[in-house]
Amino acid sequence: MQIQTVGVVGCGLMGSGIAQISAQAGLAVVVREVDEAQCQKGQGRIAGFLQKAVEKQKLAAEEKDRILGRIRFTTALADLASADLVVEAIVENLDAKRELFAALDGLCAPATIFASNTSSLAIGDMAAATRRPERFVGLHFFNPVPLMRLVEVVRTLDTAPDVFDAACAFGAAVGKTVVRAKDSPGFVVNLLLVPYLLDAIRALEAGVASKEDIDAGMKLGCGYPMGPFELLDFVGLDTTLYIADIMFHEFKEYRYSAPPMLRRLVAAGRHGRKSGRGFYDYAR
Repeated sequence: MQIQTVGVVGCGLMGSGIAQISAQAGLAVVVREVDEAQCQKGQGRIAGFLQKAVEKQKLAAEEKDRILGRIRFTTALADLASADLVVEAIVENLDAKRELFAALDGLCAPATIFASNTSSLAIGDMAAATRRPERFVGLHFFNPVPLMRLVEVVRTLDTAPDVFDAACAFGAAVGKTVVRAKDSPGFVVNLLLVPYLLDAIRALEAGVASKEDIDAGMKLGCGYPMGPFELLDFVGLDTTLYIADIMFHEFKEYRYSAPPMLRRLVAAGRHGRKSGRGFYDYAR
């Protein structure tokens, strides 16, 4: 099937990015948020991102206006009823996501594809809240969505082949390199990334080297654009802890167990860049 209209639920950092790249690909986009203030905030975020591209002469002002013209904001979930694809980008809470998809299931056409942008939760657990598990996929984009070139397209045991193909085609149409994965905690990227980040914290706990030297070692020795502690602060220590706990619950393997230092930092409110302090201090 051809996807022409995309519904996006949630217009935070991830949702606004998904809406933007969909509109840039020429698709009609309907974005739903909980209230008008959040709609305006999301619209401003998209407009601001596009304006920076205009100022850098990477985008014509006329094209910016055309992109914004393809996006409609609403507070009514029913306005997503005509979408060919609905992508969920709300809080990372399974119960909230299941409740959302159960409601969408009663509103959208039987042919509508449902997708979650979750980075860690099981896609099948969300699909089970609907009567269309065969039309359910994961579409895991990365932050910032307009700049990161990857999307993980995730299939469950029930995902129909033509639905999976349509989701992969959508990922390519919005300019991303598609990585195909099965419905397993962490998919591909976090399955490998989380143990690396946790091992870096354990190395710091053990006094192997300072965080600055560990970051420098991985950047200059392995060619990584960011060291593990820089990346932890960027992703969010609370987010990393949340994902690690989900993966440890699934696999019961030591490499996914969160080190005590990570738990202490999160408990102290040091969540990284977004809180002003994580492993590094950004409040200066």
